[in-house]
Amino acid sequence: MSLERLTAALADRYRIERELGQGGMATVYLAHDVRHDRRVALKILRPELAAILGGERFLKEIKTTANLQHPHILPLFDSGEVDGVVFYVMPYVEGESLRDRLFREKQLPVDDAVRIGREVADALDYAHRHGVIHRDIKPENILLHDGRALVADFGIALAVSSAGGRTRMTETGMSLGTPHYMSPEQAMGEREVTAKSDVYALGCVIYEMLTGEPPFTGPTAQAIVARVVTEEPRPLTLQRKTIPPHVEAAVLTALNKLPADRFATAAQFAEALKGSGATVPRTAAAPAVRTRAPVASHWRTAALGVSVVALAATGLAIWAMVRPTPSGDVSRFAVGIGAEAPLRYSGSFAEPSRLAISPDGRELVYVGYAGRGTSRHALYLRPMDRLEARQLPGTDSALVPAISPDGAQVAFLTGYDSEERTLKIASLRGGPPIAVFAGGIGSSLSWGPDGYVYFLDAAGRTVRRVLSSGGPAEDVVHLTAPDSTVSYGFLHLLPGGRAALVAAFPPDRGNESGYALRAVDFATGKFGATVQGVAGVYTASGHLLYTTYRGTLMGVAFDPRALTLRGRPAALIENLDVRIRGYTELAISETGNLAYVTAGLNAAEDFVWMARGGELTVVDPGWTDREFEGFELSPDGTRLAVTISGVRSDVWIKQLDQGPKSRITFGGAGNFDPAWMADGRHVSFVSRRDGASSLWRRRADGVGSEELVANVGREIVEARWSRDGAWLLLSVGSPPSMDLFAMRLGVDSAPRPLLAEPYDEGSPSLSPDGRWLAYISMETGEAQVFVRSFPEVQQGKWQISTAGGDAPLWSHDGRELFFRSEDGRQILVADMTRGPSQASPRKLLQLPAQGQFESNGLGGHMFEVSRDGRRFLLVRQGAAGDVSGDLVVVQNFFNELRAATTTNRESK
Repeated sequence: MSLERLTAALADRYRIERELGQGGMATVYLAHDVRHDRRVALKILRPELAAILGGERFLKEIKTTANLQHPHILPLFDSGEVDGVVFYVMPYVEGESLRDRLFREKQLPVDDAVRIGREVADALDYAHRHGVIHRDIKPENILLHDGRALVADFGIALAVSSAGGRTRMTETGMSLGTPHYMSPEQAMGEREVTAKSDVYALGCVIYEMLTGEPPFTGPTAQAIVARVVTEEPRPLTLQRKTIPPHVEAAVLTALNKLPADRFATAAQFAEALKGSGATVPRTAAAPAVRTRAPVASHWRTAALGVSVVALAATGLAIWAMVRPTPSGDVSRFAVGIGAEAPLRYSGSFAEPSRLAISPDGRELVYVGYAGRGTSRHALYLRPMDRLEARQLPGTDSALVPAISPDGAQVAFLTGYDSEERTLKIASLRGGPPIAVFAGGIGSSLSWGPDGYVYFLDAAGRTVRRVLSSGGPAEDVVHLTAPDSTVSYGFLHLLPGGRAALVAAFPPDRGNESGYALRAVDFATGKFGATVQGVAGVYTASGHLLYTTYRGTLMGVAFDPRALTLRGRPAALIENLDVRIRGYTELAISETGNLAYVTAGLNAAEDFVWMARGGELTVVDPGWTDREFEGFELSPDGTRLAVTISGVRSDVWIKQLDQGPKSRITFGGAGNFDPAWMADGRHVSFVSRRDGASSLWRRRADGVGSEELVANVGREIVEARWSRDGAWLLLSVGSPPSMDLFAMRLGVDSAPRPLLAEPYDEGSPSLSPDGRWLAYISMETGEAQVFVRSFPEVQQGKWQISTAGGDAPLWSHDGRELFFRSEDGRQILVADMTRGPSQASPRKLLQLPAQGQFESNGLGGHMFEVSRDGRRFLLVRQGAAGDVSGDLVVVQNFFNELRAATTTNRESK
């Protein structure tokens, strides 16, 4: 088939742009994926190979690799056959192959070579555990994206072999595998190729990265194969003296002739390259192998034939690499996050932590907004030696970061509803994250040394774990509680992964005495030491750090084996941020770098009126609080229903402008997003009860009890009532997307979907006459304000905003539609007197540059207009105190910790 015919045949799916190159099995084209609007690499199997294999059989076999999801594996997007032409599709990676870099540099820096080798080994280990062997590891199949390794063509050789092509490959002049990187058993044509063949090939690749050429070369393929089978590779240090002994030993172990003498797994190979956690198998006394030096005290074998002088020199070199760094003076400083990615403010669905620190203390990962004034958030990586942070790709809406023990990856959650949360893993060096597990996950993660990520179930009663590479979750221990109302909301694994710290949370989050941080033994389920704290961590210095309900950081010597305290707790730091539901910020590295957030972050907010002329007036100079969330003016404009968040969130009624306030919610784990009902006497609110959210109501004067209004089986984010009281509109959380529900009172027995598109929709707002529905939609890829006819929403739809929009709000007479710009800095208005088809927005107000004004996002009402349409009600952050709390880093904190706790132990 000609390229023209192929292009025409695939036109509805892929638009071929240009040829990228040709390999032994396929021709590669750069193409545009029409359906998903992305660039891809379209690979066309060579015709002679396709003829031998049979397209249908090849495609059937290649499907075995389609489910491989790993940050260092290039995934398979698609495959198919058109008129006898077999193709498969993978992501297009902007960068270069390892082969390209080797052509340019010949030899790589040792650190780069080791890092790339470990990343490829990690990918191989994942695939091997899923029953897939690559069979063709070589520099051409290792892509470098932002310096990070991606293994390509995973399983293509397997598909060729399994489809029956192996015995007829000689007819095409091709072979499975590349001679320079073939294992001896593969070169000799053994039918059963194991994972250790991939380990050998990776050893060849690392050998080439370090020395500039593969371990065996020759003028012909036959000459290379003969050397692979009969000769030993030259020691690396004879060619490059800067190669560490443990790296040489690891590579030469991977290159052993017999598979039994190589590493048992690719994971062992990766650990050996790191210099820890692996055992080098005993090898035959081959001359090249005898020159290997011992590389670490915990390796159980060493090469033979090393002189005493060489052994001593190696020992000194090893000691220089692993000796502890002398502790310096304690220093503390505030870390500026920057306006481009500020630390995310805790909201009504607060997570246990927005902050993580790498084991070596050199990098921070935090949950940050995508700029000031926006509600979109993601994970950001901030190296301590850099002034800027960068967003980790694919981490939109991420919560609860937890960094892996090796500092290479981060686990996180997406989804606010515990029953719908998804656990994902992303590389800190970039690349798409992989989904590991979904459903029934609480709000806490801890990464164990055994490759598992540990978490609490949705009910907060069971510790569970799942492999970081994916698979089924398993129960670890069931947590006992004094009664059925107590649940656990925090988890931190202790050394060895055999016990953990868990925090018991009382049903009334305002009950300080109900919080307890406990150590639990996984084997027995029994509790050890208990302290009055809301969260805590174990430190490499042998201490327990924990935060009290009042935001004091405490420290005490702790025995992680016996789970007992070894002294009296000492107060260390005051004013830590303790947020809704008792969660706090606390992270410490193995090197003693402490990171925390001060309580000023969400303190001192107040309400202001902004007139159309731009004048600001404080609503009540004597009224500030820690954090205001959703709010709404009463129909007559004299009262304000508002969520106030502290350790828990509740709804309050405030008499405007300078009258008293009273709390009206007391049940549930938290209550949010108040909305006035048409009668002006009742206020509805979203309440979290039994791990889910539902809509309740109560009289605004606090008389009577709370009453259930609606429960749709999904997370309710926001509720709004029509002016005449005939309709209830709900914004309902994902998955699969945020949708709008409607309920006609007295007609519908339950809310029903109103807008349920594949993209998010939220912030519903009905015009006073009930004819028009304004809302926010993500259908264009960014938040925009739309208006539809109502209740027949399919009869008309108009986009009102042109450059992003947030928080649509009708004037009391319905003649104007107000909304805020997506960054929250402007208030815009559209004249609706001639209908939405004629509406054109214009800027009405520019918010002052000083101070931060809370914005909505797709949920949470944070913007109101007075009855006369002349003033706008806004929440101003940092008006009566600090603009924000500080993210504080304390270096060499162990010195301060030891001094404080030693004094307490001596005075006990």
